[in-house]
Amino acid sequence: MDLIDSHFLMFVAIGLGAQLVDGALGMAFGLVSSSILLAMGMPPAAVSASVHTAEVFTTGVSGAAHGMLGNVDRRLLLRLAVPGVVGGAIGAFALSRVDGAAIKPWIHAYLLVLALLILVRALGRRIPRREVRRVGVLGFVSGLLDAIGGGGWGPMATSTLLANGGEARTSIGTVSASEFPVTLAISITFLFTVGLEHWRIIVGLLLGGVIAAPLAALLVRHVRERLVLLAVGLLVLGISVYQIYRALAG
Repeated sequence: MDLIDSHFLMFVAIGLGAQLVDGALGMAFGLVSSSILLAMGMPPAAVSASVHTAEVFTTGVSGAAHGMLGNVDRRLLLRLAVPGVVGGAIGAFALSRVDGAAIKPWIHAYLLVLALLILVRALGRRIPRREVRRVGVLGFVSGLLDAIGGGGWGPMATSTLLANGGEARTSIGTVSASEFPVTLAISITFLFTVGLEHWRIIVGLLLGGVIAAPLAALLVRHVRERLVLLAVGLLVLGISVYQIYRALAG
């Protein structure tokens, strides 16, 4: 079968759409692409490995674009990325031994609370800006859950920073840039544990993501902060409510 066919173009479209959301809102490449691939019948470990391998390239381009546009807080980046790499590697190693579905409802309950705080701020209620004290813990947990769940770095890290009053532009830009080393660590761990297959999916996702990454970084620089906060809050709220409903209905 030729590399470029309807299925391959579908993977490109998934990567492009997921990266537009991820780069502009600081989250959801993994959630969007993983949800679709899982619905297509792929096993969770293969989905997470494929998505993270593609994200090595998309997050690299996205992080570079955010850095060039001045959206990155370098000090915050290091405090997130280093423990995130450790958590991501542990999560990837443990994926075949831990039931990720069992802890997902608790993750989404936490995200639901953060979404409500973000929406309160977006609708005009002022939240004092304060620095997240345990950034290292946030990075570690976000990396761990990202590897186990096939996505989660952005929703966990970005939502927590925004809920604590962080500036939308630098919070999203920094989380997007710090995602590159975390994703690289997860992908390398998968390479040595479960291996990497499904190269057409990987190439399609990364091609679409690389095309969309610079545009998404440009969008987050020029879109009003309130609109970004509203979009982030609604996105996380929708994902959380849906996932909690699925868990309770199952």
